[in-house]
Amino acid sequence: MQVTGNMIDRIVAEVLAQGRAAAKEAAAPTAAAGPEADPALVPIGVSNRHIHLSRQDMDALFGPGAMLTRKKAMKQPGQYAAEETVIIRGAKGEIGKVRVLGPLRKDTQVEISIADGFVLGVKPPLRMSGKLGDTPGIEIVGPQGTVRKDSGVIAAMRHIHMLPETAARLGLANGDEVSVLVGGPRGGIMHHVVIRAAEASATEMHIDVEEANAFGLKNDDLVRILRD
Repeated sequence: MQVTGNMIDRIVAEVLAQGRAAAKEAAAPTAAAGPEADPALVPIGVSNRHIHLSRQDMDALFGPGAMLTRKKAMKQPGQYAAEETVIIRGAKGEIGKVRVLGPLRKDTQVEISIADGFVLGVKPPLRMSGKLGDTPGIEIVGPQGTVRKDSGVIAAMRHIHMLPETAARLGLANGDEVSVLVGGPRGGIMHHVVIRAAEASATEMHIDVEEANAFGLKNDDLVRILRD
């Protein structure tokens, strides 16, 4: 059989494609080596829209002295998804069945995606949890009442929870920013991921639904912290 230039080009292209695929597979984090063996490997937790309520707003929405009903424990110690849900309402529209997360907090905080903001007519700034200064407000509707908040709506910055000793093993500290490698067919690198190192933490990277969809990620998928 006569070997033509086109055949050689095709064979070379196939070999290069196989090499790229093998390199991607080697770089992708796998479940074989978990965070216990390699602290740079971090499981994903995908956050849908949700709300944290203050005691005052819990009373106004669900009745005086109302208590949250635990539905499902979350990975971060002491935190849980509650049975209770609310409606959030903006200038353009509303979103129902927004899950309340417990326990109650000092200040009410609503975490939504950028796309949710289009539905509501609200522009949520990208913030770390608790940084509520100069944030937009929203109306919250519960079964027993309605609350109008002048601030408290954010799109959460992606971040990684870990123990201080885990951060130290990686040469990191609370508040540092890192980049994270995502494997798979929609993989890539996420920059500006904030380290949240605190006691009583479980190692987990929190991203919102939009980020998860963009990178093809789901709960418990592993990603890798890139170290200099």
